[in-house]
Amino acid sequence: MPTYRDEVVVLRTHKLGEADRIVTLLSRRHGKVRAVAKGVRRTSSRFGARLEPFMVADVLLYQGRSLDIVQQADSLGAYGADIALHYDRYTAAHAMVEAADRLSDSEATTPQYLLLLGGLRALARGEHASRSILDSYLLRVMALSGWAPGLEACARCGRVGEHTSFVAQLGGMVCPDCAPVGSARVDAETLRVLRALMTGEWDVVDGASAGAGGAASGLIAAYTQWHLERGIRSLEHLGTFAPPPQQPTAVQTMERTP
Repeated sequence: MPTYRDEVVVLRTHKLGEADRIVTLLSRRHGKVRAVAKGVRRTSSRFGARLEPFMVADVLLYQGRSLDIVQQADSLGAYGADIALHYDRYTAAHAMVEAADRLSDSEATTPQYLLLLGGLRALARGEHASRSILDSYLLRVMALSGWAPGLEACARCGRVGEHTSFVAQLGGMVCPDCAPVGSARVDAETLRVLRALMTGEWDVVDGASAGAGGAASGLIAAYTQWHLERGIRSLEHLGTFAPPPQQPTAVQTMERTP
């Protein structure tokens, strides 16, 4: 059987036997990969710590029939430790990898890998509020998967205008003629935050009020879970939106490679 090498983000792990683990990986070139990491639960394991959730590694894999086998793993980004120190970062990271896991059941793409990588790096560094990083990731990864929400024109009829209703089932913002009774109302600031999260205008996101940020988070969670057709369990453990403390760090795009 052939071997191959790729860069991966570890999404989740499961115990196998007494010393092994099954690891689910999102790779840069081969999509989602499930592989066995033998002996990684032993204290003498050479690369067990490199195959924990949220870690980024360069791995050598042996191609198997149902599960591949990890033969080598070299760390490229040790984000797990910094993320685990903060509950908000930890829960946001879990929601991100859970969404990535579900969206990449079909063939994943390099942009999806890079987006997740950038999001985890931003969480580890605390560049912005954890919920904002998660919200931006969810909007962008949905767009990469073909489900970009309509935020500029009516998602149903295409009518251009500053609409005030958001309907996840219809694909985003909708005009008054298309909005069903009881549709969620969106004020101008919340709509501005949604657009900024999609385009990466972090000065707008970081300066948003708690009300607008929280409203945007709720709409994004509803939209994502509707199109995934199942809930993201980690979202239940996330706190409400809170603006981040002011830091003199440069704004960095989430797609940049490490």
